[in-house]
Parts: sequence; C-alpha cells; structure tokens
Amino acid sequence: MSVSSNLVTNSKNILPHDDPSCEKLFKPNFSFNYGVNTLHTSSSVVEQSEKDLVEDFVWLKMQEEAKIDVTVEPILSSYYHVSILSQKSLETALANHLSVKLSSVSLPSTTLSDLFVGVFESDKDIMDAMKNDLIAVKERDPACISHVHCFLNFKGFLACQAHRVAHNLWSNGRKVLAVMIQNRVSEVFGVDIHPGAKIGSGILFDHATGIVVGETAVIGNDVSILHGVTLGGTGKAHGDRHPKIGDGVLIGAGTCILGNIKIGDGAKIGAGSVVIKDVPPRTTVVGNPAKLVGGKNNPIKLDKIPSHTMDHIAHISEFYDYVI
Repeated sequence: MSVSSNLVTNSKNILPHDDPSCEKLFKPNFSFNYGVNTLHTSSSVVEQSEKDLVEDFVWLKMQEEAKIDVTVEPILSSYYHVSILSQKSLETALANHLSVKLSSVSLPSTTLSDLFVGVFESDKDIMDAMKNDLIAVKERDPACISHVHCFLNFKGFLACQAHRVAHNLWSNGRKVLAVMIQNRVSEVFGVDIHPGAKIGSGILFDHATGIVVGETAVIGNDVSILHGVTLGGTGKAHGDRHPKIGDGVLIGAGTCILGNIKIGDGAKIGAGSVVIKDVPPRTTVVGNPAKLVGGKNNPIKLDKIPSHTMDHIAHISEFYDYVI
C-alpha cells in the first residue's frame, strides 16, 4: 500500500467528473472530523490498520531523517535530540515542539506541553489530520526537504496544528485559553486563525505569513493556501459571516475572500484576487473583483485537482490579452 494512500489515491490528480466510480471525490464534506473523512476516503473505508501504518511510517521516517540530519550537521544534535530523537511518540514530539515555540516568560513550555499532550491524547482525529498535513506539505511543496524539516521549521504547518488545539479547546467551552493560543500563534508565526474556524485534513499553508481566517470560516480537505490570504467578513455583521472553502481548492497569494460565500470543490483562486461571490466547482477566478476565467456563461472547467498540482497560472495566463 502506498504510504500516502490515506491522502492521495488519485495519482494523476484527475478530477472525477468523467469517472462515476469517483463521484464522491469532490462531494462537499463540512463535518470536519479531521482525519476520519478525508477527500478521498470515508470512515467506512479507512481501516484502523491503515491509519496505524501511516502513523508508524510518519514517525519512523521522521526519526530516520533526524538521524541523517544530525550526521550532516552535528551542531544540531542537541536540538534534534530534544525535539525528535528523545521523544517517545509523535504526540509528545509535537506537544514539546509547539510548547517551546509558543511559550513565554509568564507561560512556561512545561504548562503548554502538558496541555497539548492532553488534547492530542483525547482527540486522535487531530493527530490523524496532522499526519495528513505533513504528507501534504512534503508532496506539494518543492521547498520541503523532508518530513522532519517540515515538522521543525514550517510555520504554516505548526500554526495549523496549534489551531487544531485551540479549536478543540474552543469547542469544549475553554474559550479564554483558546483565544490565548490564537494570540500566541499570531505573534510567533504571523498566522491569525480564529479558534472557532473549522479546518479539514491534508492542509498546506505555504509560507503562511499573513494568513487570516475568521471565526465562522470553514476550510475543506486537501486545500492549499498561500501567504497573505484573508478569509474574512464584510463588516460588523454577527453570525455566520465567513467563507466556506470546498475540498481540493487552491488559493493564491494575497487573495481576499469576503463574506459567507462558498468556494466550490476543486476551484482555483488566482493570486491577488478579491472574491465576494460564490465560485462554482472546478472553475478558476482571478482579479479584483474576481472574474471567472472563460467567462460567466462558459467558464473553463479544471480537470485536475488544483491544490495538488499547485499550478497557479494554468488558464489564467491565457485569459489576459496583454503581454508584460
């Protein structure tokens, strides 16, 4: 079985509109039980043994990569020992690393570490989602050297995992603590995600600086988001006021998506766009205000999953009639 089969079963990134056997591939899934219902699987087909295999692979692979890194750079031996090699599990390693990153003089890392471990042990779906995130980053980001490189150094990945903790606390009524973690994540990583926001599995926050996600926003599974993206409201309205991002969506750098609108499954948002209306599935929009590539009456339909291909200019470059 492929190591990433829990995340990517469609190796050519082909959208399922011509394949009846894959009709559920882009069915909206906003229940967000993290790793249980991913883009390509459901709880009925994901066997526990398969989850365990992915977990074992990720942790063993990270330890192997850490040993190689220490051989290449002995100066990092203590850092790798504390962060990876001395840890008994992926849960304790993540809890320790996040606590060190987010601690302050008045909020010691030991306190945070105990909190994080407790959340991870009580909500296994968070760890399932984290592993899918880790695999997603390694597969989609050419700048990612290894799994352990992502785990230790990629602030988008770390901000996402810290948000999963904050969301768990928020959902369990511990809102003061959840907001505190949100604030520390914003200060340390430059990523501001309200703890009420719901985020799926297999997420890539690429570069991540300046990402802002509002309280009632929903991000589906297998989504890739670049730096400087805002999923915001349109004013002072209360209630459900933020965007809903479908599965397999790619959102380019500097994009603003505003209001309680839906970005359809498999859609692509070009860099620098301002989106204030629903975007149909498998289409591309770009510009300020955003317009459908191909036109409103006959938009070009994507035949590959944009969040996997990470192709930010396909169809967009042909859409414009000017040359720089």
